[in-house]
Amino acid sequence: MILTLTINPAIDHNVTADRLVFEDRAYIVTTSESAGGRGINASCVIHSFGGKTLAIAPSGGASGKKFQALLCGCGFPVELVETEKEIRTNLAITDRGGLTIKLNHPGPNLTKAESDRLVDAVRRKLPGAAWLMLCGSLPPGVPGGFYSKLIQMAHEQGVKTLLDTDGEALIEGVKAAPTVVAPNQQEAERLLNTALITQGHFLDAAERIRRMGPESVVLSLGSRGAAGATATGLIEAIPPRIEAVCPIGSGDALAAAFVWAQAEGSSFGEALRWGVAAGTASALLPGLRFATLAQTKEMYERVEVREAR
Repeated sequence: MILTLTINPAIDHNVTADRLVFEDRAYIVTTSESAGGRGINASCVIHSFGGKTLAIAPSGGASGKKFQALLCGCGFPVELVETEKEIRTNLAITDRGGLTIKLNHPGPNLTKAESDRLVDAVRRKLPGAAWLMLCGSLPPGVPGGFYSKLIQMAHEQGVKTLLDTDGEALIEGVKAAPTVVAPNQQEAERLLNTALITQGHFLDAAERIRRMGPESVVLSLGSRGAAGATATGLIEAIPPRIEAVCPIGSGDALAAAFVWAQAEGSSFGEALRWGVAAGTASALLPGLRFATLAQTKEMYERVEVREAR
């Protein structure tokens, strides 16, 4: 089983506009709402690929009730930990050319008792898990070392971990030696305090992050694919050129497909290829939607994987 934790979930309000421009009007084409958060998205992808997954998340207030209702048709089991305050609502606007603006609330303050209940929920489920995916930002009130504690707990149970977060949680989390850390380009730039521009920069960044503690690194690069770093070397996964329709959630699809493939016995390079295929295929779909296994398999054949050096 692949266990996912989304400690700062959201209701995602998704808007598609005809265009995104400054100082002129644009028109809304479609709107939708979905249960959001990186871990929730990861469980959606893993479930659709036929994998076994359980999603853990907090939920509170009227927005929490809506969040629960939106999860009802997801098809995979969810364990929700009740909290006092409302969960957040995020806004994503995408135009027909794929240009995207994402506006996120920081989330509600979680008390120590509430975060402790989330830790207990993970602890109870770890014995039946092969992987634990720790996904997304930490809400206010949760210390930066929160994920580090869970990584250590997973190590003790022999469970592999993927860390997908930002800021202090990423800085502290890499020190706990997760199995994989999976930042995107902007998160890696903040972690390393440097701009990443060229392919050489991306590969060097992946290796620098690996030396900070994790066993391996998957650096997500959007339309440029991903750079991977392991103890045996550096790998590039390069997708075909596409006209993205909506890139929102592509990084979540990449991380989920990577872990799914690893759990199925794929090598690091093959799993990286599956991840880039899933992210690229998902970017071709309108709105916040994820590619099916069939769509991902088709894209997988078009993704090039090569050793960098």
